[in-house]
Amino acid sequence: MEWMTLPLKRYADFSGRSRRKEYWMFFLLIIIVAVVLAIVEGVLGLAGMVGGVYGPLTTIFLLGIIIPSIAVQVRRFHDQDKSGWWVLLGFVPLVGGIAVLVFMCLEGTQGENQYGADPKGGVDTNVFN
Repeated sequence: MEWMTLPLKRYADFSGRSRRKEYWMFFLLIIIVAVVLAIVEGVLGLAGMVGGVYGPLTTIFLLGIIIPSIAVQVRRFHDQDKSGWWVLLGFVPLVGGIAVLVFMCLEGTQGENQYGADPKGGVDTNVFN
């Protein structure tokens, strides 16, 4: 559960690095909460009130989760030694979303990089003592 809520604790922290586990567990939390809210809205008869798609509870939740979602995605790019500006790749129709999905699945660089220490706590294999 800690991995799911860690991005909420680091709400608007765009610095540092995040592991794949942190990103995907947070993504899972968003899906679970959205499904539960959709069920509650369906039972209360509130489904589809906002733009015909989301109910008010789901809309409020999704608006509140935008900043930590972007922040954890930026930190995932940092883990791969890429600038956080790569998040904008997701705005390219079709291809951009697929590319970001692939990047979110890739392993981060081992050891320290320009954005901070390895979140896995690994040893830098590029340095020979």
